[in-house]
Amino acid sequence: MAAPSREAGRSRWTTSWAAAQTAPTATDTVASAGLTDGTFIATVRLSAGGQVRLRYGHAFGTKPVLVGPVAAGGHAVTFGGQPQAWIAAGASLTSDPVAGLRTTEAALLTVETRLPGPTGPLSFHRNTHASHSVDGIRTTSVFLLTAVEVTAAHGPVIAVLGDSIAEGVGTPDDADLRWPDQLARRLPGSAVANLGISGNRVLLDDARFGPSGQARFDRDVLSLPGLRTVFVHLGVNDLQQPPGQTDPTLVLAGYRQLVLRGRGAGLRVVGATITPFEGWARWTPGLEAVRQRINATVRTGRVFDAVADFDAAVRDPDRPSRMLPAHDSGDGLHPNPSGHAALAAAVDRRHLL
Repeated sequence: MAAPSREAGRSRWTTSWAAAQTAPTATDTVASAGLTDGTFIATVRLSAGGQVRLRYGHAFGTKPVLVGPVAAGGHAVTFGGQPQAWIAAGASLTSDPVAGLRTTEAALLTVETRLPGPTGPLSFHRNTHASHSVDGIRTTSVFLLTAVEVTAAHGPVIAVLGDSIAEGVGTPDDADLRWPDQLARRLPGSAVANLGISGNRVLLDDARFGPSGQARFDRDVLSLPGLRTVFVHLGVNDLQQPPGQTDPTLVLAGYRQLVLRGRGAGLRVVGATITPFEGWARWTPGLEAVRQRINATVRTGRVFDAVADFDAAVRDPDRPSRMLPAHDSGDGLHPNPSGHAALAAAVDRRHLL
């Protein structure tokens, strides 16, 4: 079933890079403590190019935070013409278009953000599998910055609502070999927003792994400008992460709610089958049976508008409950770069338009 057209209301801005936020826990020392007169530098790989503006978010904040001065690609960033702006607790903050800056697709962009502080605890993305810095110290976390938006996307505009596999676990840092990265390279001119959060689930929230896909859908997906398609890559953590979900009908009901809400916003909703995970510490034959039942229903085409069969792309044909060893990062759950390439190749461009 095709989603209703959103063309008439589409923005010229699209999200070329993104990071979904969670709240810090006690072990996230920098995010928990916050910064005082600190500088955070993020280096991000864009998908599409064009003019640039930045988006900051403080979804889990408890007080306003002053942002700025900010520079992107060496150019000063303003907010309503000013070098600094307050971001309210729970809110987002979008910059002006960055004067003098125009990027190309697949470009690296460096964003330098001064936070006068004291900020208090910072909303953040824990691990982008890329190198950034806080006051000169390397980190793989991104603080407050949630998106880089651009104007020159001329291909599919996609948000990936995902878990650790979409986030990039199993790929080397700074290699840009996550499957959403590899998909973007297959689709010149596309804008791909990677909203993967390690440990994330369809159904349940978690203090460390963030709100469920259903709980964060409006903020993380529907708020993105110019979006055409949402790709749902969640489910394995509902099975294997305590408390495990052993009723496949509940996971499927969660998928259907995401589809209903996406279609209501004029989006096409593409889903993925759940990849095999025998070899992971919490795999059991019982959970394998649940995975197979969910995948069988997803493949019928009566859940999502289209399906990418990620299970078929990486499973071992001689032992379908596990990943093909050539695609396994070594833990049984997360694909290596070859496996990520196989996932990207399993996505049909026609399903994204």
